[in-house]
Order: sequence, then C-alpha cells, then structure tokens
Amino acid sequence: MKNVIFDFGNVLVKWEPERVYGAYFGDEAKVWWFLRHVADTEWRLRIDAGEDQDACIADLQSRYPDYAEAIALYRDRWREMLTGEVPGMRALLCDLKTAGVPIYGLTNWSMETFPEARKRFAILQMIDHYVVSGAEGLVKPDPRLFQVLLERYGLKAGECVFVDDNRDNVEAAVEMGMRGMVFRGAEELRKELKQMVQ
Repeated sequence: MKNVIFDFGNVLVKWEPERVYGAYFGDEAKVWWFLRHVADTEWRLRIDAGEDQDACIADLQSRYPDYAEAIALYRDRWREMLTGEVPGMRALLCDLKTAGVPIYGLTNWSMETFPEARKRFAILQMIDHYVVSGAEGLVKPDPRLFQVLLERYGLKAGECVFVDDNRDNVEAAVEMGMRGMVFRGAEELRKELKQMVQ
C-alpha cells in the first residue's frame, strides 16, 4: 500500500458529545436516547453534508420542542465535544511521514466548524491533503465522496489503506477497492499498518 487515508473524528481527534450531554442531562440513559432518537446520526449527517447548521437546529427544535435547549447545545457547545487528540496518533502520523508514506484525510465534518477545529488541533494540521464532506455536499459512506478524494489527488484505490472508526465507512472504502481498517486504537493500527504498508 502506498497511501494511508484517515478519518478525523475519533481517529485523530476525540469527538465526545456525550460529555456535554452527560453534564446536561445527568443521566447516561437519557444521553444515549437523545443521541439515538433526537439528535441522531441522520440529522448530524445533514450538517456534515453542508446544510446550514442553524437551519438544521431550528428544524429539529420544531419537531422536538421539549428538547429545544438540548438541541441548541450541539451548536453552542461543540468546542467542548472535541476533547483532545486520540492518544498515540500524532506519533503514528510522524512515523508515517518520516517513512515517506503519503497521508490523506477524508472526514464527515461541517465546514462551519472544521476550519476552527483544524486551527485548534495540531494533529489535523499534519494532514495537508484532505476532503471535508461539508465542502462537497456528500458524506461517507457515499462512494462519491471517496471518489472526490481519489480524483483530486490522483490516487488509485488499490494503493490506499482507509482508516475509520465507523464500520459502514470502512466497508464502503473496501467496495471502492481500498484496503479498509476499523480503528480501535493507535497501537493496534500501528501493528496492522506495518503489515499492510509497503
């Protein structure tokens, strides 16, 4: 494999909305119910696909007025949901760069918040070539978003390893012809990449 493509959230930077909502609700069961049934994945992906965040929030508040305040936290306290670099990943990126392995990024992230997050986290600045869903109007696991990355940087799918914490996204990459890896931590990834990257 010649190239390694990284997801960002929960691969390079920890994204933990449950921290904010845990403090708000004070009940773990309520937190997970809210994130599965109100501010659910489908709704969050609308924002990641480039829809206006305020409009998405207003729409969800209109459907769940009893949760209007909690829904607003997704916008108002998003910085607190990014809780730091994923341990061990900065060192791994450094080692890949030193070894001359090209690294790329492919992330589901709103362009309303990504530029600030990139400035905040040095690990995100280590990846010079990347595609952000919010800028393209597409989200993983849509194969068209993967194709944007391949075409923009002249990559061949068969020469790429794709790393993501979401199995559906990894399976989509495999269907595109990439090698896929579900992220479970830096040390395990390091061991697997040693076997895969040549």
